[in-house]
Amino acid sequence: MCAVLNGAMDSHIAGFCRPEFEAVREAFCQNFEERGEVGAAVTVMIDGEIICDLWGGLADAELGRQWNQDTIVDFYSSGKPIVATLLLRMVDDGRVDLDAPVAKYWPEFAQFDKQSATVRHALCHRAGVPAIRRDLTNDDLWNWETMTSALAATAPWFPPGSRHVYHTNTYGHLIGELVRRVDGRSPGAVLRGVNATIGADVWFGLNDDDLERCATVIFDSAHSPATLPVDDGGEGSMILRGYFNPPGYSSFGVVNSTPWRRSQVPSTNGHGTARGLARFYDSLLSANGLLSANLLDEATSPQSVGPCPVLAQDVTFGLGFQPSTDHRPFAPTGRSYGHFGTGGSVGFADPTHSLSFGYVMNHVIPRWQSTRNRALISALYNSLN
Repeated sequence: MCAVLNGAMDSHIAGFCRPEFEAVREAFCQNFEERGEVGAAVTVMIDGEIICDLWGGLADAELGRQWNQDTIVDFYSSGKPIVATLLLRMVDDGRVDLDAPVAKYWPEFAQFDKQSATVRHALCHRAGVPAIRRDLTNDDLWNWETMTSALAATAPWFPPGSRHVYHTNTYGHLIGELVRRVDGRSPGAVLRGVNATIGADVWFGLNDDDLERCATVIFDSAHSPATLPVDDGGEGSMILRGYFNPPGYSSFGVVNSTPWRRSQVPSTNGHGTARGLARFYDSLLSANGLLSANLLDEATSPQSVGPCPVLAQDVTFGLGFQPSTDHRPFAPTGRSYGHFGTGGSVGFADPTHSLSFGYVMNHVIPRWQSTRNRALISALYNSLN
């Protein structure tokens, strides 16, 4: 039986929870005992103070390496709001206009009649480029300029602004290149500058010290879709290439490699701790936060609503953030916002309770939501009621 007593670590779980949030600790333990968790961490902050910070299990199951306080792991699409925030800060600074064409800042993007795509379209998955048409290799994936040039040279899969299609992997290169064109630095370098201010342990592109902290991801292919779209030159190709062009774009076969961890694929390969995700969202909630109140309200409000062929359901997108909906809830009541990642990682903010939440893990079942994150969130809100 796992346990945490006065912040001390037994053989399995470490960290602390305030006594009134004991249910979160119990749910975290049950994730290991009953729900197949291998290594994970969860952090909750309220009013800028950490009230629950737990980690446990194995960072590397084969080597028996324990998960510790500073273990980082790939949190997949939980990184999309982070790269979006880097661009939104430039909107706040007056350097970027949400409704200006992407090509104003990235002229090459206007190729093949994409000149109508706006920054707002890009941020809410309406830019028309959820996949790259030119065949690419994993060697191309490690080269930022190769990836962004191929994206700019892609004919749109649909007229920009006419619909939304989840830009599963291209989102990071699309928004990240806008950041680079305006700022002159890579999104990873811009994020390191932000982190120097807010102290969030979240990164795009790892250095040597970061590499040593990485958990090994276990990708549970048994839960992958039984069938994939056909490369038919149309919608099927768009979906298939969005996931697998380059072959490792979704991390398959490369997730634990040094090139993947060093490269910047901000839609997919952000790495960090649960504490880092929680602190990022806490920094949005604070009075002098990462974004102005008006822009944050706009970014976390519905910007595009409707069916998405990639996610195979109706979806609501903000500007990089997903507002809480009945189908994809964060907080059970009130207005919350955040983003899930493949396997169940999640970061979100709940302004009603001045609360931020982060959860990361290394046993990836290819779904955005899981029994593990729902158990933790339910336990948290039962404790608040």
